[in-house]
Amino acid sequence: MPSYKPGKDAKQTERELGISDAIKLASNENPMEPIPEILAAIAEVTSGINRYADHRATQMRQTIADWQGLPTDHVTVGAGSSAILHRLVSAYVDPGDEVLYPWRSFEVYPIYTGLLDGEPVTVPLVAETADLDGLLDAISSKTKLIMIANPNNPTGTTHTADDLSSFCAAVPDDVIVVIDEAYFEFVEPRFGNSVTDLLPSHRNAVVTRTFSKAQGLAGLRVGYAMGDPEIITAIDKTQLPFAVSTPSQAAAIAAVQHADKIAVRVASIVAERARVIDEVRSWGVDVPDSQANFFYLPLGERSNDVFASMERDGVVTRLFDQLGVRITISTADENDRMLAALKGAL
Repeated sequence: MPSYKPGKDAKQTERELGISDAIKLASNENPMEPIPEILAAIAEVTSGINRYADHRATQMRQTIADWQGLPTDHVTVGAGSSAILHRLVSAYVDPGDEVLYPWRSFEVYPIYTGLLDGEPVTVPLVAETADLDGLLDAISSKTKLIMIANPNNPTGTTHTADDLSSFCAAVPDDVIVVIDEAYFEFVEPRFGNSVTDLLPSHRNAVVTRTFSKAQGLAGLRVGYAMGDPEIITAIDKTQLPFAVSTPSQAAAIAAVQHADKIAVRVASIVAERARVIDEVRSWGVDVPDSQANFFYLPLGERSNDVFASMERDGVVTRLFDQLGVRITISTADENDRMLAALKGAL
């Protein structure tokens, strides 16, 4: 079975190529450290880390529920949204059950399916976007779970909440639909909000989100899911004890309490995304519309050469072998350096 391959580290690249001052644009991380209020909240709880964390993360759940306008029993938390995805598969998939998802997409989907001895069923992207009609056609009596990354990773393309709601309306009630929204904060408002526009009408849908990207808490591993209490209860049954650490809970609560300050940072990344994509398109390069904190170059057979050339210039991106290159949006200075390396590589 496949194993997860994280984005290559800058230091690793420096050692391998004998270069210095490499930058990592491979893992869609926030280029800025957490806001001071989050760092202060973490510092306040470090003296208590000899004790176990609150297993249910009660205050964190309540804070997220109030933030999202939901009852508390509609929210669960986990060690990143990727951990919650694993728990969903653990809760609903038995050997031989089918897990349906677009491909290419987030690479943990086939890994988690294999861990439970489920059967992966993939539907090719259309114009680098999840094919919702194709997914509906692929549903069978064995389908237990459908996973849709929105925005899609690695392409950054996005469906509206209304499109996804119409999709859920056509899915059998006994099939769980997971809307995986790790990059939600970077999506333009015109695409809607799955929590308010979709969840109230579809009891078999669940939305997963994370504090890793917009809030800059990737190293703390903290995420959350929202859905019908029946699904939330099932997810909770597969939670490892004390999975969300005390510092992670404190950081997430502070992030919610200071969401306005984080929104300012997100706006700067979105502005840089537009600048970078406009520049690359001005070279005549095809760039799919991205609503995430990264963009994707569907370069096909050229992908490996472009990736290697940029790496030699000290710019580490994410290669999808013979398919494309995914590049994280960073600070203006790092983006300028990336653009120079990319133009040379192309």
